[in-house]
Amino acid sequence: MGYAVAPHHSGVYPVHVQLYEAWKKVWNIKITSTEEYPHLKPARYRRGFIHKNIMVLPRQTCGLFTHTIFYKEYPGGPKELDKSIQGGELFFTVVLNPISIFMTHLSNYGNDRLGLHTFVNLANFLQTWTNLRLQTLPPVQLAHKYFELFPDQKDPLWQNPCDDKRHRDIWSKEKTCDRLPKFLVIGPQKTGTTALYLFLVMHPSILSNSPSPKTFEEVQFFNRNNYHRGIDWYMDFFPVPSNVTTDFLFEKSANYFHSEEAPKRAASLVPKAKIITTLIDPSDRAYSWYQHQRSHEDPAALKFSFYEVISAGPHAPWELRTLQKRCLVPGWYASHIERWLMYFPPFQLLIIDGQQLRIDPATVMDEVQKFLGVLPHYNYSEALTFDSRKGFWCQLLEEGKTKCLGKSKGRKYPPMDPSSRAFLSGYYRDHNVELSKLLHRLGQPLPSWLRQELQKVR
Repeated sequence: MGYAVAPHHSGVYPVHVQLYEAWKKVWNIKITSTEEYPHLKPARYRRGFIHKNIMVLPRQTCGLFTHTIFYKEYPGGPKELDKSIQGGELFFTVVLNPISIFMTHLSNYGNDRLGLHTFVNLANFLQTWTNLRLQTLPPVQLAHKYFELFPDQKDPLWQNPCDDKRHRDIWSKEKTCDRLPKFLVIGPQKTGTTALYLFLVMHPSILSNSPSPKTFEEVQFFNRNNYHRGIDWYMDFFPVPSNVTTDFLFEKSANYFHSEEAPKRAASLVPKAKIITTLIDPSDRAYSWYQHQRSHEDPAALKFSFYEVISAGPHAPWELRTLQKRCLVPGWYASHIERWLMYFPPFQLLIIDGQQLRIDPATVMDEVQKFLGVLPHYNYSEALTFDSRKGFWCQLLEEGKTKCLGKSKGRKYPPMDPSSRAFLSGYYRDHNVELSKLLHRLGQPLPSWLRQELQKVR
């Protein structure tokens, strides 16, 4: 019938990818069920999800277990079971769930008399005292009906298996949560995040993910379809730390900043992670992104001037509006930070002035170390040197040699034209005002570029 249940929920959730692959390959399983996702009580808060094209439905608990075989031996006495059926927990489980799946867990499946007694009486009670119409469906039809009713549940929301004792107990003993990051650098793009990444990995206690071949050094897990590959795929990018207490794993994916999904997904998997973002003047960020796209031969960036891109109307060509969105939307700083603050408390968020990072990285990195609580303290003043040819700070190696960002970083391009600068100053005016209010609320200083833009408002 395309339906299978794993013993003790093992491998269904927390997901063990090998189980899903074997199910598809050997038996072409299409549906399973579990009580474990997301392991909320009462049971009516359980949800479904789809992984590897296998539909996982929420299974409810009915109070019957392997050790409960005889009516008179029900825990708490027969009255407890009857109370659950006649208006108690089992009754409300069915009333409050459009679709309910139960497993009695009894050892004598061939003659499951207590299970029959329970559900026959439950059905009779519901039909007598409610207007509910009860029906049953085969597993495949049931699963399609479930996700027709709850389409928003198709995408899973991965949680940290080590934060739930039961999940930890049924997870594979070969896996460890120590390979999850302690902090994230979330972007936005073109604000100095790559420089920050280089400075971070200089620290002896800070370890980054291994690079992703498709997205360079960025994993881009929380904001893309990579998320559906599961947490095993994600953790494979990180080394096993030599010292769990002192080593800090992190990843930098600059698209996380303005992603609508990333904050919620990150908070579910790594709720205690520190979050670092860098901000520069959003007008400069937009222009830098446009020039970045020109260097990568984006047809729209090569065809249209910067002013044409940022001032394009709603009826402009699709490729022009797409480029415009990538230039402008990440600069709505306050809106994006507020979204992250919906899921992470303010003390877990550090906002870096990208301009200060470029001019005085050692001071900024001292602040970062303090924020992370990482030891030992690393002296960036001695480890960095200014490269006058490149125009930015680089890592100082032995014998006076330096390690700098790649050729694409620090690229020189013409200054922004005055009309574009004026247009963007007006475009971001309200966003900048909201950012100043947000920073004031968080007790964080205003970057110099923001103070200058606010003076224009007056």
